[in-house]
Amino acid sequence: MLYSIMDSLQYEFVRNALLAGSCIAIVAAIAGYFLIARGLTFASHALPNIGFAGAAGAVLLGLSPVYGLFAFTIGAGIIIGLLGKEVRERDITIGIIMTSALGLGLMFLSLYSGYAERVYNVLFGTILGISTNDVQTTIITCLLTIIATIVLYRPLLFSSFDPIVAEARGVPIRGIAIIFLVLVAMAVSIAIQIVGALLMFTMLVGPAATAIRIAQRPLWAIVIAIVLGLAYMWAGILLSVANGLWPASFYIATISFAIYLPVRILSPHWLGKRGRHERTPTRQPIKPQESERAQKIVERV
Repeated sequence: MLYSIMDSLQYEFVRNALLAGSCIAIVAAIAGYFLIARGLTFASHALPNIGFAGAAGAVLLGLSPVYGLFAFTIGAGIIIGLLGKEVRERDITIGIIMTSALGLGLMFLSLYSGYAERVYNVLFGTILGISTNDVQTTIITCLLTIIATIVLYRPLLFSSFDPIVAEARGVPIRGIAIIFLVLVAMAVSIAIQIVGALLMFTMLVGPAATAIRIAQRPLWAIVIAIVLGLAYMWAGILLSVANGLWPASFYIATISFAIYLPVRILSPHWLGKRGRHERTPTRQPIKPQESERAQKIVERV
């Protein structure tokens, strides 16, 4: 098995998959942490599915699926950012947009008379069949997303922990929310062509959900999420190539769950109640007496 894995690295399609998958894993880990911190895990599930509808519409019009992916995911991100201020409102907005988009996607597929292989690839991805151009596009998009996230890091983190205090201090929380969701939508649009909509949800949530059970500080949690995401991606791709029986998405999802489950069960034993509270930030309003602690958490990262 080990020899087969090492031997597979000589093939260009394997190296392309590892390089593109690594970029996606890094971006997904960073975005996933903030999605969880802001209570947007539902959005991480919805955006790839909304992108599927956009891809179907683009194929129906004779265009590349990427145009539909960008149009639908970015549009959905902006709408969610504008309308979803409270948690309940946000979940309702996301649910309505996703179900409407899926309905449109099914209609587009029913109207399309050709073979919609490119559309179905959006669901499952073609990580072992990507070209060098796909890799270059993925790298550029991921780098732009990472740079933009670094620029927004402190206000994004502050508004994730305590949006009320952040807004009182002049942080444009709605504008930051929209920009962040647009960045996530861009990353999703590029990534799901490679890893698929179903696996993208796993990469957004799995590593970050495990990391926040291990580390209390946001920066450390993000670093751990990146390491886990890279490990999942590399292990899944190499095992798929070496074994040849199951797709990479199966291995990645299985490894992600296998790591998260024991961490979820054992984390209360090494982290106290206070540590768990700081480790899992939410968009729920923080009481005034707790605002100072939230600000200290942001300042020390």
